[in-house]
Amino acid sequence: MTRVVLFIDAQNLYKGAREAFGTLDTNGKITESFTFGQVHPVELGKLICSRPPTGDTRTLHQVRVYTGRPDSSKQPVGYGANLAQCAAWAAEGVHVVHRTLRYPFDWPASKPQEKGIDVALAIDLVTGAIDGAFDVGVVCSTDTDLRPAVEYVP
Repeated sequence: MTRVVLFIDAQNLYKGAREAFGTLDTNGKITESFTFGQVHPVELGKLICSRPPTGDTRTLHQVRVYTGRPDSSKQPVGYGANLAQCAAWAAEGVHVVHRTLRYPFDWPASKPQEKGIDVALAIDLVTGAIDGAFDVGVVCSTDTDLRPAVEYVP
């Protein structure tokens, strides 16, 4: 039985799903609600494991979600929403890794940014492979910064 661990860059996957399947208005903005593009991490992992190569049996060993978290003093509503979403994921057995968003000096004129999420995912992918924590690691991200870690894992 092949053990699969799914590594999800939450914001990257969300934006990618919206861009791939959303409807754009004349200004190039996605018209659907902000909930459009949400992905159920465990169900995604089950789907991936349900389609193994011929002759292989795969089991979803773990789902790991990496996400930015708004600062509670700067964005209390977003912070609460993130806590609720992460708690729902954790209740499903998902291992959630979060980092507080970085706020630029001119915030809120400029948007806060995720920092350290890709590094955390890459470190977990590489150390998990070295430690034998999984047989197959699946990375859900389009971020090319993760490529060296993916190339390192056999």
